[in-house]
Amino acid sequence: MTGRRFLYWVLIPLASFAVAALAWAAIAPVSSDSREQVYVIPKGTWEHRQAGHHLDVIPSRIRLTLGVKDILVMRNQDDVPQLFGPVLIMPGQSFQLPFQRPSEYLFTCPLHSSGLLTIAVEPMPEPGWSRLRWRATGLLTPGASL
Repeated sequence: MTGRRFLYWVLIPLASFAVAALAWAAIAPVSSDSREQVYVIPKGTWEHRQAGHHLDVIPSRIRLTLGVKDILVMRNQDDVPQLFGPVLIMPGQSFQLPFQRPSEYLFTCPLHSSGLLTIAVEPMPEPGWSRLRWRATGLLTPGASL
């Protein structure tokens, strides 16, 4: 009899909660306080690179979503100018790069040890399985926003 009580009082409510959470993730609207995904180039980055250290200031792959986080912002807090693709970002300045189409973009980027940066811009996910998959991927991707 104790096994049935455990089933009724613990497992069934847990399973119900899990199903409700999955349903919410699949249909809840996607929103964000800001459409900017901000990355900061910290002070001392140039010195570390000159010393031969391999540092990954930003991830090698950045995931953006149209209508949620679709503006990449690079802030240079270092004492020297930093290069991002064809853009030179002066000390204390920021560079904004808005995206309007889903695609994968490849940039040269000395802020990463590989020297390349991929920006994956995804469309706004439709409600249902695609939104659930998008949220699950966001949980597994560092720096991604839900």
